[in-house]
Amino acid sequence: MAEVDGASLGRRLIFWDFPRASWQYDLVVALILLFIFATPREWFHDQPKASGVVLLSSVHGASQVFIASELLSGIDEAQRTNRAEILIRERTGRKSHVVRVEPIKDEAEKEIKGFVAYTAP
Repeated sequence: MAEVDGASLGRRLIFWDFPRASWQYDLVVALILLFIFATPREWFHDQPKASGVVLLSSVHGASQVFIASELLSGIDEAQRTNRAEILIRERTGRKSHVVRVEPIKDEAEKEIKGFVAYTAP
């Protein structure tokens, strides 16, 4: 068996210069699979997030848009329509005129779960 120095082994690993079905090839494949399945998702900061602004329906230019509660909570009721217009424009890239914003409350009418913004054409 021939001697392999570190530089040569590194080059062979980077360029994957092992014949198929050799033990070196199988080892590299096993290491890749181990990395894929054993690496925690948090390392890459790619946690899935639900969108905070979602189009519910659109008929003849008028739309109903769901807005997550945390995006409009703490904002005065008079300013909600302006903030909703900004959020919708950031999400869609189009300017929409928000006519009204209504809160969606839980069954006990105590906690706001989100908002529905109604836009006009």
